[in-house]
Amino acid sequence: MVHLSSAACLLGGLVGLFLLAPVLTGHTPGSMCKPLSTLNDSLSHRRRFMKHYFPINYTVRVHHKEIFKLKNIHRMRFRVQGLDDFVLQRLWFQVNQGVLKKILRVLPERHPSRPYTAELASRFNDVEDIFRQAHGPEVLQQEIPDAIQDIFDSLTEIPDSVPKSGWRLASPKSLLDNFSHTMHCLFSNCFTNQTAQDYCAVSYWRKGRKKETQSES
Repeated sequence: MVHLSSAACLLGGLVGLFLLAPVLTGHTPGSMCKPLSTLNDSLSHRRRFMKHYFPINYTVRVHHKEIFKLKNIHRMRFRVQGLDDFVLQRLWFQVNQGVLKKILRVLPERHPSRPYTAELASRFNDVEDIFRQAHGPEVLQQEIPDAIQDIFDSLTEIPDSVPKSGWRLASPKSLLDNFSHTMHCLFSNCFTNQTAQDYCAVSYWRKGRKKETQSES
């Protein structure tokens, strides 16, 4: 009976580990899901604050690498061998930190979108803090592929040293659309219960590109 009981406990433990495996090996620490959900709630209001409250065809000057779309993620995964989602998540934080700063920079103090953008930036910083705490300094200091490091380096350059060809104009709404879509792709396990859409699927970003082309024509 003792042997049977021990075997049952061992089997139960193995089953428990099997059920926990997706959590233990997931790309996104569980502690990030709630703050990411809060950030997502804020992003759901971006149409109102980033389009309706801005002049028609209003654009913000950003580094060309800050126009970070789903297709960019797909291309990097295809071209950089062994690229881990953790590295892409770090890049996501770096890119959108710059995007939010540049949007805030063009907003006057009394602009109706400024409090919204400031709150969004605050929630974004909260998520980044949890991300850093979850992974620890040793992991964050690990070397990353050269192709990705080059992007990091270009984003941390002094603005005056960036050549004119390195800048692009983009609408605040499109920048936050990219922010949201890439978040759902790179942190997908935190949003599995909220949407059935696979943001990382090639068909999704190609569909988005088709819509952009139609709106421009």
